[in-house]
Amino acid sequence: MEDIEFFDVCEKEETAATPFLEQEKDDDDSVTDQFWNMANQQNGKGHKIGEESEEEDKIRSKDASEGVGEDNDSSGEIQERHMNNGNNNNNKTMKYADRVQILNLRRNLNQLDNIAKEKDLTIEKAREELSACQLRIEMLTKERECTETKIEEEKEAGNTAAIFRLQAMHRRLCAELGHEKELELKIASMLKENVYEMWQIEIEQGKFGSLRDQLEQDEEELERQCKERAEQRIQKEKTAARLAERKQQVGKRKEMEACEAYERRHQKVVEDAHRNHEKAVQFLKKSMSRIRQKEAKEELKTQEHMEKRMQAVLSLKNNITSNRETLQTLQVRDKAKALEAKKQEVKMRGAILAEGGDITKEIFLHKQRVELERQKQEFTEQQKSRKIEIVARILQEEAYVEKQKKHQARAEALRSQGKLQDSLQWRIKTWQYIENACEDPAAAVLQKSWRTPSACSLVDDKSSSVMDFSETALQDTSHENDDEEANETLAEPEFTGLWSQECNLYKVPKDETDPKPLGASKMERKIFTENLEKLRSGIIRKQVVSDHEFKGCPFYSKPSLIHFKDFDVGKTYKKKIILINASYSVNFCKLVGVSEHLKDFINIQFDPPGQMSAGMSCEVVVTFKPMINEVLEGKVTFLAQNGSFSIPLKCTTKRCVLALDKELIDFGTHVVGETISRTIILTNRGALGTRFKLQTSVGDNGTCTTAKYSLERMVIPALDGITSEEKASSSPVESSIYENKEQVSPVHIEEVRQTCMMGESQKTENNLGSSHVEQLSQDALITEADLEAENAQSPAEPPPEEEPIEITLGKVTEGEIGPFSSIKLQIIFTPSVPGDVHAEFEIAFDNPNCKPLHFSVIGVSVDVPVWVLNPNVDLKICMYDRLYQDCIIIRSRAKAALRLKFEVCKELSNHMELLPKTGYIQAQSSFSVQLKFLPRHSLPEDAGKYFDTETRVLEVPMTIMIADKFVEIQPSDGFGILLPLESLNLDIIFKANKAKEYSFELTCKSEINRQFKLSCKAVGVHPPLELSHSLVKFAATALNDVSTATLYVINAHVSLNCFTHAVPRIGKGEIAPVGPTSFEFLVPEDSPVTIMPSVGTVLPGKKCLIQVYFRPVLSEQLIREEAVQMLCRADAKRTMLKKICESEMQKRKDETVAGKKDGKKPSFAALRQPLRVRSSKHAAASSGFEPPKPEEIKTNSEEYIAAQYSLTRNFTGKFERYIIPCFVASGDIDEKIGSENLKYSPYNTLYLELHCPAVAPSVVVTSNNGKNIINFGEVAVGHRVIKRITIQSISQEQLALGFSILNPNGPFLLVNPVGTLEPGENQFLFISFCPNESKLFFETLDIRSIKGTLTLSIIGQGVAPSIACSVEGDMLDMGYVIAKEKVTSTFKIQNTSTLPLRYSIKLESLSQTRDKEQQRLPFFIMSPPGRTDFVGTQNYSGLSVFNIFPVEGVIEPGKSQVFTVTFSPDHESLYYSDCLKVVLFGKEIAREIWLKGAARNHMMFVEGGDPLDVPLESLAITSPMSEEAAKGELEEPAKSLLLSLEYIQAETSGTPAVRELKIGAIRTAQFASKKSVEFSLDSLPVLQQKGFTIEPVKGTVDRGQIKCISVSWVPPADFDPDHPLMVAAVLTLKGDIKESYKVLFIARVVCT
Repeated sequence: MEDIEFFDVCEKEETAATPFLEQEKDDDDSVTDQFWNMANQQNGKGHKIGEESEEEDKIRSKDASEGVGEDNDSSGEIQERHMNNGNNNNNKTMKYADRVQILNLRRNLNQLDNIAKEKDLTIEKAREELSACQLRIEMLTKERECTETKIEEEKEAGNTAAIFRLQAMHRRLCAELGHEKELELKIASMLKENVYEMWQIEIEQGKFGSLRDQLEQDEEELERQCKERAEQRIQKEKTAARLAERKQQVGKRKEMEACEAYERRHQKVVEDAHRNHEKAVQFLKKSMSRIRQKEAKEELKTQEHMEKRMQAVLSLKNNITSNRETLQTLQVRDKAKALEAKKQEVKMRGAILAEGGDITKEIFLHKQRVELERQKQEFTEQQKSRKIEIVARILQEEAYVEKQKKHQARAEALRSQGKLQDSLQWRIKTWQYIENACEDPAAAVLQKSWRTPSACSLVDDKSSSVMDFSETALQDTSHENDDEEANETLAEPEFTGLWSQECNLYKVPKDETDPKPLGASKMERKIFTENLEKLRSGIIRKQVVSDHEFKGCPFYSKPSLIHFKDFDVGKTYKKKIILINASYSVNFCKLVGVSEHLKDFINIQFDPPGQMSAGMSCEVVVTFKPMINEVLEGKVTFLAQNGSFSIPLKCTTKRCVLALDKELIDFGTHVVGETISRTIILTNRGALGTRFKLQTSVGDNGTCTTAKYSLERMVIPALDGITSEEKASSSPVESSIYENKEQVSPVHIEEVRQTCMMGESQKTENNLGSSHVEQLSQDALITEADLEAENAQSPAEPPPEEEPIEITLGKVTEGEIGPFSSIKLQIIFTPSVPGDVHAEFEIAFDNPNCKPLHFSVIGVSVDVPVWVLNPNVDLKICMYDRLYQDCIIIRSRAKAALRLKFEVCKELSNHMELLPKTGYIQAQSSFSVQLKFLPRHSLPEDAGKYFDTETRVLEVPMTIMIADKFVEIQPSDGFGILLPLESLNLDIIFKANKAKEYSFELTCKSEINRQFKLSCKAVGVHPPLELSHSLVKFAATALNDVSTATLYVINAHVSLNCFTHAVPRIGKGEIAPVGPTSFEFLVPEDSPVTIMPSVGTVLPGKKCLIQVYFRPVLSEQLIREEAVQMLCRADAKRTMLKKICESEMQKRKDETVAGKKDGKKPSFAALRQPLRVRSSKHAAASSGFEPPKPEEIKTNSEEYIAAQYSLTRNFTGKFERYIIPCFVASGDIDEKIGSENLKYSPYNTLYLELHCPAVAPSVVVTSNNGKNIINFGEVAVGHRVIKRITIQSISQEQLALGFSILNPNGPFLLVNPVGTLEPGENQFLFISFCPNESKLFFETLDIRSIKGTLTLSIIGQGVAPSIACSVEGDMLDMGYVIAKEKVTSTFKIQNTSTLPLRYSIKLESLSQTRDKEQQRLPFFIMSPPGRTDFVGTQNYSGLSVFNIFPVEGVIEPGKSQVFTVTFSPDHESLYYSDCLKVVLFGKEIAREIWLKGAARNHMMFVEGGDPLDVPLESLAITSPMSEEAAKGELEEPAKSLLLSLEYIQAETSGTPAVRELKIGAIRTAQFASKKSVEFSLDSLPVLQQKGFTIEPVKGTVDRGQIKCISVSWVPPADFDPDHPLMVAAVLTLKGDIKESYKVLFIARVVCT
């Protein structure tokens, strides 16, 4: 310990030494500390080893155990311990721990020697430095003395200048001499310290001298043992080698024996093979002769077959020749017919022109009539062939049935026919009875469900049975195949089976057909009557199991929807569904039927399984044979025991489901002159193909903008053609007009349009008559001005050829897209003018049901004077340590020569090189750069992020910089033409390369050789901070979704040295200080951009992470304006409807009056004309409706929510660009001081450019007014609440959904994730909340799709329910009461939590487990540690002793509830008790209260004393008192009371023993003659003699009062402590009767 303290002192002194000595001293200290730590560890290990050896030697165990504690403080004892261990180890082999100890000791001693050597070297160095310092002091002293001599000489000479110079030198020498002396003192003190430390080290070495000797002996012993072990191992190896050699010889001997045996066996096998071969040759000859004969026969057959085939080919050739002639004849006839049709068409055109009609319209109608006639003829022929086929099938079936009947025995046929007639008669009577009984609509439904087709019902009428049988056979193709097979197989079976009894109807026993058997009992008749009444009234039985009524669908179907997708007319489709009994018990299932309009196409195969237990299932086969190509929807209805249910059925035709993989193509920023291509994929997920055409959208101007100016740039496709949507219209009239556009006059076009408008208006009126007011079609709201504007609209003129074409289409612009396929469409961007370019494209389809698809293309072009012809260099597959080269061509569009610099990123500087690194490129020429790539094995580590370890692909950016170019003139690089009286604006773009002041001149030259000079000045600024990215391009983000981008604010300013690197400054101003630098992003208000953190401080050489969030939302002002417009439109619709109704009523009246006058019926349809409203504003003005101002619309109103929902669904997309300034200031931000105190310069401002495209969301929330926040509110801990959220797909394609993972240990749970969403489909999400602790929970659930993410915020507050009860303690004592009377008590429970508490009060005596608990032994027999049975004596009547009101309810937060407890015993007992439990939410027991009470038959009672019996009573009922005894005041037998007293005896004094007895009188209306109870205690002298003091001895107690008798005891002088004192006395009570109690007093002395 002293050594450790000494080294601590040395460390403290060395901290004040020079920096040169600090490092050396620290190293020495670390080595010394390491040595001492190792030595201490070895000492501990030595102790353990010593203990192990001493355990073997029992004689020395005591000495070893006593010396263990002292070994850590004395090095001498360490040596002694080691020597003892060494002596023990000499007698036996060293253990592994001993060898490790020797090695560690040797290492520690070597370290101590090294420390000594190093310290010796340090001392020598210090002495050398001290001698050198003393030498310098002597030299400086001599120089000082010499200088003083010279000063005296110059003073005498009067040379003032020399004096001043010498005095300055003297002062410098004095200062240096003082420094040297200080240094001498320091070196001397340091030398002294080192010498002292060296002494300490030598002392330590001396301490370990004996240990060193012992260590050498141990090492020698260890070496000797190693040699012995080596010799032993050598002996073992020699022994093992001898054994291996012996084994090898034995193995060779066995191998030779095996070879000899193998040769013998082989020779025997060869001999056997020769014998077998001779026999086989004989059999082979015979077999070959038979095979040759068989082949000869087959060859003859083959020749005959070939001859037949040749004859067939010749006949086929002749038939082809004759058919060719027939086809030629038919072709000539068809040509003649076509020529005749053309002639008739020409004649028709002439006739129509003569009449002045519309040629296109009439020809189109004529073609439609001809086509309709042809279709009718084909349909008639098809019907005839179908009828013939049906009749043939019927005849075949009849023949088959007749043939089966003939094979049956005549006797059996007669008998079965008689039974059949009887069963048919009974069945007919039964159905007539049911039809008469079921007169109401409810019963009619049941009747329909029972009338299922069966074999029995087909025999009622012969003609109808044949037709029904044929229709049933035609419903399924599988039935047809079975029937055909049956017709083809006409062989009679050997014996008859079940298959021969198909036509034999089910033989119904007579007892089953009789609805009311003669021998039925009364119960059976009653049940039959009740069932008949239920059948007549249509009542459905409820299913109640365990007091729970089943509500809901009795059967679940799997799948839940019967969907026949992409069907073809004429084909047959089957689907199997499974019905699962989801009710509580046994249930039935019966088929009712399908929807009325689906009966011609749907066939159901369902065999009722009878009774089905809960969870059991049955199968249903649905067959669909479409006859029309339409979408069909309906349902299949079933009837169960507890209600009907239906399964939806849907049949969809083939359709086109078209979608694009992206709606926005962003080319990014590219150089003018490059050519970039992108691909967009058009996918058809439907089963129907269609033609498509890619074209520009109508009205797309393709505008582009730059920072200072804008140029209109047209974006056209590479293929010409009409791009309007009108050409793709589905109307045949309009399409015919466009096809014959040159021949149709404008008058005809106007007539056709008016006709279309009239049709639309009529449809609108029909809708108005049948639908709601708010569902009016917008076609009826078209104003006349809108129609005129539409008629006057002219197609867009083609762009002039002089306009630059930057975004063009690839080779594929139109074609056919098949079902379930995709096509790649190429978009090419060729920037020619700097700026932004934007284009809109649409893909139109020939299928009228497919809406056009739209997508946008954006790009940015920059005018860089040089560009790379091939921006991507692909070196293919490379190998390490091989050289690869390529040539990069650089082109220039500048008008002057430029100096270029080529750089490779730092990570690849050892692997890649560009040569030359600097070069000049001439004006409008090219320059080649050599790329050399020599990959080394360290490439994956050096490349970092540029190298993908999985794909082994290297992508490296290379930079081409233009040196000395900081000024740019735009547009057209400063070249242009200036017309007379014209002005032109030019942009001078300046880019500073360094932080300095620039001054230069620009010269403008004209063709007439005039020059104009413009002086320019600029200041280059190098800000203290820099951004890792100055441009952030967000991906297309849906409304209310969030996109995140990450960048860094970097502070690279770590040094003020301006010669080694560029330093931040403004021009030539002051260099920014090195230190913390603060920044602040100033985000515009109401922008969808958030920057976190927006304010911060960056330390030198550090960087700060910045996250930019883009969340597009609809502005409140836009939503309010849309709400106002929606209100105006709704009012306009109401006004229009009112006017239409008024005009209709007026026209009806006029028509009625005119009809009465003329005697004709009025034509209402001819008078219905559409009314048009000019605009919603005029309508609102005419109706007196004043629209509210946008500011008056509240955010939580229905109008605001409806407008927000409408804008979200109709959102088409938006692109915004933001430039965010970032202000920079030197210093750290202090929250208290504020940022205004920091030094700030506006020239150091950084700018962050954000590109923010917003698109419409694919999935929206329709529940909760469209809000994305799910608030569960406050929920009790441990309880679960489930909320339902409705989401809807507003996309035009199927969406596959994915969900983020909620916290698995959190309270929120997504119950039913949804896999896919169809277009327009609604799905329910169920989210449960079950908090496990009392706090606020918040999580987010992301619903991800291909097009975006919908984020749901889930909030819930877990609250621990808590109550406060007015009952103190755990027991409520009801006191004493007269038997068969009642007493009440109240207590209060207050809700101290913040949520309503649903409570219920339960008594332990009424629990369901009470019967089981009573079967156990009583607690006083089992002797448990404490009483656990709270239920005591109960009433004989079976009624509860304690009643509580109310039993259940809800306590609001902060409120309280008063509970009334009623105690009503029916017999005398002192042990009435029960346990009251307050249960919250049906689960948690919040409070338990022990209810206690006692009942007496008389008005007095005594309490106190020790218990003499158990708190249980016998089940036997004692006989009541006789009337005579009850009338008189009799004395009951004496009862016993035990009162034990303990006198506590201390050393000086004692504490008297005190007990109490309570005498009480019960307040009751009975016993009116007795108003009080008298009591008295006898044997008072005897008690006093024994040391007892009783107060009072006698007295009276009023009704409802209690008096205490105090008993105290002090031991008398003659008391023997070894024998307890026992004294008896009689306590007499007089009330309605007289009672006596024998009180036994037991006293004893207890010493403490």
